[in-house]
Amino acid sequence: MGSSALLLLKLALLAAYYTPTAVPAAVPPANCAKKCGSVDIPYPFGTMKGCFKDPDFQINCTRSSNGHSIPYLAKKSYDVHDIEVLKISEDTSEISVSMPVSILSYHPKNRDSEGYAMFDIFQMPSKFGISNKKNRFFVLGCDTYAFLYDQEGKRLNGCNVLCFDDRSSSGTSNNETCDSDFQLTVANYSIRIIGYGINPSVTKKRYSYAFVAQIGSFNNSDPKDRKKIRETNTSKVVLDWAVDSTNSCGGACKSNNSGCVPSESVSGQYFCNCTQGFRGNPYSYRVDGCKDVDECHDDSNLNKCLHPNSCRNTDGDYKCSCPSGQKGNGRDQTVVGGSGCSPIITIPLVVTIALLGVFTLVFILCWAHKRRTLKQLRQRNFEQNGGNLLLQQLSQEQRYTDKTRIFTEVELKNATNNFDETRILGRGGQGTVYKGTLSDNTLVAVKKSRVGGDPQHIKSFINEVFVLSQINHRHVVKLLGCCLETEVPLLVYEFVDNGSLLDHLDPSENECSITWDTRLRIATETAGAISYLHSSASIPIIHRDIKSANILLDHNNTTKVSDFGASRLVHLDEAQVATVIQGTIGYLDPEYLQTGLLNEKSDVYSFGIVLVELLTGNKAFQFNTLANYFVSSMKEDRLWEILDKRVLDQKKNAMILNEVASLAKRCIRVSGEERPTMKEVAMELEGLMAKGKHLHEKDKDMMEKESEYLLGYCPNNDGYGSTSASFSVTSGHDSIQKHVAFDIIDGGR
Repeated sequence: MGSSALLLLKLALLAAYYTPTAVPAAVPPANCAKKCGSVDIPYPFGTMKGCFKDPDFQINCTRSSNGHSIPYLAKKSYDVHDIEVLKISEDTSEISVSMPVSILSYHPKNRDSEGYAMFDIFQMPSKFGISNKKNRFFVLGCDTYAFLYDQEGKRLNGCNVLCFDDRSSSGTSNNETCDSDFQLTVANYSIRIIGYGINPSVTKKRYSYAFVAQIGSFNNSDPKDRKKIRETNTSKVVLDWAVDSTNSCGGACKSNNSGCVPSESVSGQYFCNCTQGFRGNPYSYRVDGCKDVDECHDDSNLNKCLHPNSCRNTDGDYKCSCPSGQKGNGRDQTVVGGSGCSPIITIPLVVTIALLGVFTLVFILCWAHKRRTLKQLRQRNFEQNGGNLLLQQLSQEQRYTDKTRIFTEVELKNATNNFDETRILGRGGQGTVYKGTLSDNTLVAVKKSRVGGDPQHIKSFINEVFVLSQINHRHVVKLLGCCLETEVPLLVYEFVDNGSLLDHLDPSENECSITWDTRLRIATETAGAISYLHSSASIPIIHRDIKSANILLDHNNTTKVSDFGASRLVHLDEAQVATVIQGTIGYLDPEYLQTGLLNEKSDVYSFGIVLVELLTGNKAFQFNTLANYFVSSMKEDRLWEILDKRVLDQKKNAMILNEVASLAKRCIRVSGEERPTMKEVAMELEGLMAKGKHLHEKDKDMMEKESEYLLGYCPNNDGYGSTSASFSVTSGHDSIQKHVAFDIIDGGR
């Protein structure tokens, strides 16, 4: 039988053997596998029942011996057992597979009537075809003809490889190749290889190869590629695929913005693709379907805008714009429909420029008017807040002009981040205090006063600022300056970084309570500062709001008396001043509360309450009758019961505690005349501090002597010495208790 007849017979048998059967498509469920190994499996392909459109698109996901998952086409081709899937592209309807190559062995048993020859038939599933644009036909061997036939037996192309060199007996030098383009696209194909001029004794170990391979996947001049073909016996091939053989798209193209296109590779069938400007899976109606391509951002190479920043994405397309003063569609003139941009020299341009000039002029005038108005407002506020009066007084006292600084509103806004809420240190009856940082990195406290706009208080306010600017006492918070440009005045003080005395007395705010020695020192420093205000300032000052919250402490627990917003100046010829009652409940002088007459003894009463807080640890604002409670406890000889146990040291502090308690009792007497002056209070506290230091040093010497004695003491055998020592300590404790009780009774009288 001739070769042509043999080919036609095999093709007829093949057509009778393989008849494709279409299976209606089903909507794939959401839980279909999306991958097999490293290969994406998009619909209409699938690995499970119900996940593929029809059996042609079924993928077998097989686990290999090394544990990796490998996808294969489930529907086998004729004489080809397994076709491995390498990649599936749904937007171009292409699939890359690994196909077997045709191999001709030159062994004598393969001789036929025409010499050495072999014949392979490759039948693709009905929806697949070999892409003629992406593949080439290759022959690798020596003295070999190889031909490619379509499914009708028509020869498409072929290669003839000749070897002119003298072969060795091993016959293993298969280095000659040739390749040929496809003339047509075929769904199925067959390959025939014929060897000629063969010497069986020389060539019986040689092989020739003929195969279809993707362009770029095989380089016939590269020894590594030739070796790979011989070792794997497979080549990478690109197949086109289609979805149906009907004349209409039917329901296969599920995604919006998709359509059907006749297949060039599979005759009479079509495939789906996304319309221009969209990308994704046209067979899916879910989120992986055809989605708009953002040509302006996702892939800037897709847009042809002359000015990249002028690109604006639209649904399925994009638009370009021209810069102001130019016309056109903004696209490169080298692309279809692109007109570029050209200048506009017309009357509208002149009008636009004129309008722009008018707008700019109006903007500048409005800006200048706003600045002028703001400057006038600041000047008016400065005058209403007594700025001129303050400058006049400061100029008269030249030696103080360097102590008081007039800040601008802009400076203090920058320092406090425009009076940000997070900068608030505290709020009081006289205003709100903010933490600020000046341009030279100096930390300050900026007080936004609530006094403003009342002409009757302006002169008094200026006098207070003037007098406070002259105070130079180490235990009074220093006034650095003020700002009068705002609606309400702003005062700038030095920043004290360790909170208030109230914070340190409250165990919920500060776990580590301050010791009694520190408390006594704070009381002494506070009394000295108030005494200075009453007696040593050029014009006596009544603070009027002495309380533990207004006694600030720095990092060394040094006292700083603060908050002079309620303070009043009292000239030397005034014994007392009638004022509106101001202060804090719990610290207010009861006599001042009844009469409204303010004098120095009002500060003495408030300071006495602070002393009681230092002694007892109780807070006046939580104990409305703290003064009465304290006095009655002393009368009932219960002082030791109400003292703050956190600082109580009976051995060292009993006598001084009793004397401080007696002083506090005198400070909070109802009648102001019976209270001591702040100067007397300060002197008495200074004496107690000195006495406390003396007792501390004496106790220290005594403890050292006792330590020396005990180190040399050796108890006798019956242990009496040890018991006697213990008894003497206990007796000492009892004597201290009795001494304390006696002193309290005496103090109560």
